[in-house]
Amino acid sequence: MFHRRQFLTTALASGLAAPALLAATRPAAAVEAAPILAPRRVGISKAHAAGSIVILPRAYFLYHVTAPGEAMRYGIAVARPGLGFTGKAVIGRKVEWPSWRPTPDMIARDPNIYGKYAGNSDRMPGGPRNPLGARALYLYQDGRDTAIRIHGTTEPRSIGRNASSGCFRMLNENVIALYEQVPIGTPVTVL
Repeated sequence: MFHRRQFLTTALASGLAAPALLAATRPAAAVEAAPILAPRRVGISKAHAAGSIVILPRAYFLYHVTAPGEAMRYGIAVARPGLGFTGKAVIGRKVEWPSWRPTPDMIARDPNIYGKYAGNSDRMPGGPRNPLGARALYLYQDGRDTAIRIHGTTEPRSIGRNASSGCFRMLNENVIALYEQVPIGTPVTVL
């Protein structure tokens, strides 16, 4: 027999558990980025040259050094474990609404996702559904494209997460602002 006390306990437990169950079934992309990842002006070591970009993947931040000791800080998404880029590069190319094609490594690593790009030269045209978003800054080393980009995203809730195949994702409005401020040749340091 079901008693009133058992009913109330079960109903209360169900009510308290429901939000947790809903959150657990919600995809990670549905979780909002933390306010700390919003763009803001911050201090930075004067060792970093004005005009340069410094990226701290472990902290999910990109710093555009605007003056000695000052920077604009942006929240970013970074590479999944084992896919990250570190070192020095320069912005070798800038593209508005870039086209996209997965790298050969991406096709080999995830054929279920990217297999349709195997054995051809197909590209996704630039536009609002393109994973590179509104702008892309192409990182070069020794005059060669590294295949690493600082770019916008179609997944804004990935900011503050290890989500990419190596690139650095920014909110589209933030990468548009950065794109306007940095010329080709801008030094980029990824620590």
